[in-house]
Amino acid sequence: MDAIDVIHAKRDGAQLSDAQIRWVIDAYTNGSVPDEQMSALLMAVFFRGMTAGELAVWTRAMIESGERKDLSSLGRPTADKHSTGGVGDKITLPLAPLVAACGVAVPQLSGRGQGHTGGTLDKLESIPGWRADVHEAAYLAQLRDVGAVICAAGNDLAPADKKLYALRDVTGTVESIPLIASSIMSKKIAEGADALVLDVKTGSGAFMKDPDSSRELARTMVRLGEAAGVRTVALVTAMDRPLGRAAGNAVEVAEAVEVLAGSGPSDVVELTLALAREMLAAAGRSEVDPADALRDGRAMDVWRRMITAQGGDPDAPLPQPAEKHVVPAPATGTLTRLDALAVGVAAWRLGAGRARKEDPVSAAAGVTWTATVGEQVTAGQPLLELHTDDAVRIPRALEALEGAVGVDTDDRPLPLILERIGG
Repeated sequence: MDAIDVIHAKRDGAQLSDAQIRWVIDAYTNGSVPDEQMSALLMAVFFRGMTAGELAVWTRAMIESGERKDLSSLGRPTADKHSTGGVGDKITLPLAPLVAACGVAVPQLSGRGQGHTGGTLDKLESIPGWRADVHEAAYLAQLRDVGAVICAAGNDLAPADKKLYALRDVTGTVESIPLIASSIMSKKIAEGADALVLDVKTGSGAFMKDPDSSRELARTMVRLGEAAGVRTVALVTAMDRPLGRAAGNAVEVAEAVEVLAGSGPSDVVELTLALAREMLAAAGRSEVDPADALRDGRAMDVWRRMITAQGGDPDAPLPQPAEKHVVPAPATGTLTRLDALAVGVAAWRLGAGRARKEDPVSAAAGVTWTATVGEQVTAGQPLLELHTDDAVRIPRALEALEGAVGVDTDDRPLPLILERIGG
């Protein structure tokens, strides 16, 4: 086959054949098709889209570019979760041990943050000694013995996606629902879990800003999962305000531990339990109530074992910032706006995130807040607290927060869970 023919076909609105799709993904992965030709094809897909059939084959070809993990030897059902990313989205941390405590193994391959959305691995690396790299034998052993693992994905899972992801980032083709969906689902399906629950965020702090686009992405990913034989369901959830009361790294770990201890912010608890129930139901364990595992300490026990298995000390003090700065509430009344994007950018500027994948992050940097949308505040009370290792970063973080807080405005917050799709 010839890459030019494939590019011409998609450019002109034709449906690509299964053979064309498989060939071009394989040829790009092995270097036979150069970046400039794949860039042209990605732009054609960006404008012309893909049919459901094309996208299913495209995703399958990406999965087949590497290995698909076999978890059948674990002897228990497996379920995975993926979030499209947001501010203060520490849900994976309490969710994985919670679901494992209910008898379903959770093979959670996670990533690092870039931009204002923090990465799960960055958060966990604020725990002294904890390591993200778990080799294959140890990965399966931990799933068998502990029931949950959160670690970095190896290069053997969907290597086509790694190349395509980097290319999309520099060719203006990131905001394509077929390309986003195939990128996410190729990796998640390759992880080998029986069931997958997707948390598709919507709002200012999310990748998808409006609910309709988020719903379309959710429906697309659910179809891909089902086509690949993975029981898949999606929740579309709010990211117009940040989750919980903390955004950063160590501050989010601390909040996750609060949830596992039976307390924590109500929205984090609500979403954690909602996703846990979906994961358990999809894995065939709908009769189990995950709230019981939070109350009786079983989830906390799994957390401690999970952290210890990866070299971490669950009792060690978390890193503390060298500098703190308090932002007071601007007025008395009901807090009606706490913009997720602004809080995320502030945390990023304080050192909690990275602009490039090779940038370091500060474990202690972040933002915490004492009230969230819908709660009462008093003028002058401490509302936001900025944490950083370098006081020079504070002025730019404050710039990001200009206009982020609203008291008694006409803003209408989204419901925490907008819609359930699939199943």
